[in-house]
Amino acid sequence: MKNLLVLILTMSIGLCQAQNRDPEAQKLLDQVSAKVNGYDNMVLEFKYVLDNSEENIHQETRGDVTLVGDNYVLNILGITRIFDGEKLITISPEDEEVTISKQNTAEENTITPSQLLSFYEEGYNYKMDIIQNIRGRKIQYIKLDPIDSNTEINYVLLGIDTNTKHVYNLIEIGSNATKTTLTINAFKTNQPLSESLFTFDASKYSDYFINNLD
Repeated sequence: MKNLLVLILTMSIGLCQAQNRDPEAQKLLDQVSAKVNGYDNMVLEFKYVLDNSEENIHQETRGDVTLVGDNYVLNILGITRIFDGEKLITISPEDEEVTISKQNTAEENTITPSQLLSFYEEGYNYKMDIIQNIRGRKIQYIKLDPIDSNTEINYVLLGIDTNTKHVYNLIEIGSNATKTTLTINAFKTNQPLSESLFTFDASKYSDYFINNLD
C-alpha cells in the first residue's frame, strides 16, 4: 500500500521541446492556473483509485493535502508528509519512524502535491476532450499526451469544473493497463491555518526513530 503514496506523487515528465497544444484547451488551463495562483492557501480532500483489470487489482484510498505555495502537508495511508520549503519530513506512526530529507524534484523527476494542479504546464501536448455532467457539475476534460515517447503514461485526462475553474479529477492511463484516478472531493481555499503547520516538532516524536538523511 505504501507504493500508492509514490504513485500519487510521481509522474514522468518529458524533456522534448516539440509542442502541439489546442488554443481552446490552453485558454481553459490558463484560467485554472490563474484561479489557483490567486489563493493564499488550499485544502483538498481527495479519493485515489488504482485499477488494473489484467492483474485483477482494485485499490482505493482517501487523503487530504494543505498547500501554501510550495509548502504542503499531505496525509495518506496513515502517513504524514510535510514539506517546509527546504526539508521533506515523512512521519510513519506504523513504523514509529520519521525520515527527514531534501526534496529534489529536478533529480527525481516527480510531481509534488504543490504541483498537482499545474503539472501539465511542461511535458505535455493537450486538446479538448469530452464534457460530462457529473452530479450537476459541468466537467470539461482535457486530454494530455506526454511529449516523451518513452514514458509509461499513455495519456492523462484532466477534468475541470467549468463553473469554478477548479480541477475536479485526474485520470491517468498507463501503458501497463493501469488506470489511476484522483478525484478532489472537497476544495477549500484561504483557510485559517496554524503558523506552525509546516514546523516539525521533534519533541512530539521522542519515541520514534529519527532518520535524518541529510
